[in-house]
Amino acid sequence: MSINVCNDRSMASITSLPSGVSGSSLVLLETKTASSSATLSFTSNIDSTYKEYQFHFIDIHPETDNINFTFNMSVDSGSNYNVAKTTTFFEAYHQENGGDQYLAIADGRDLAQGTGFQQLNGAGVQNENDGSISGYLKIFEPSSTTFVKHFISSSMSNAHNSHYAWNSFVAGYGNTTSAVDAVQFKMSSGDIDAGTIKLYGVV
Repeated sequence: MSINVCNDRSMASITSLPSGVSGSSLVLLETKTASSSATLSFTSNIDSTYKEYQFHFIDIHPETDNINFTFNMSVDSGSNYNVAKTTTFFEAYHQENGGDQYLAIADGRDLAQGTGFQQLNGAGVQNENDGSISGYLKIFEPSSTTFVKHFISSSMSNAHNSHYAWNSFVAGYGNTTSAVDAVQFKMSSGDIDAGTIKLYGVV
């Protein structure tokens, strides 16, 4: 068996990988920008082209104070967002003044075959001028008609009226063997005042 090597003496000068070496890359498929938007919905570009899709949500700012950023999936091109989901949720936080810190499972934020929208943040996101949530949601092989639809999310928000750095981790599956072809994001109350969500396919 031969070993592939890079012949460049400096890693900084490498211009290409040797034969047989590969990596993953993100292909930007769509960008949606909120402006007092009730929802941000992705109803195209989610198909069998890629095995994994990623949504990167960036500085999502809520209109209403102390509310949640949520998502759901659709199997009918966005006519209904009601896929049954079973999920887990754990979170870590640290108060801005150093007075409180925490790491635990948050069983009140998960779903057990729930068809409602899944919360992606811990305590409610602030609507102060500098308040927002950022993170990602990964969905694996949404077009499969054999397997359930696994997903993973991690987010960071400045949350709660007492000013916390709040890191939230959500994982689970959409319990359907129908192809998921649309995803919607919204706040649990009020509009998404501002922010951007980018959809990527993973090569």
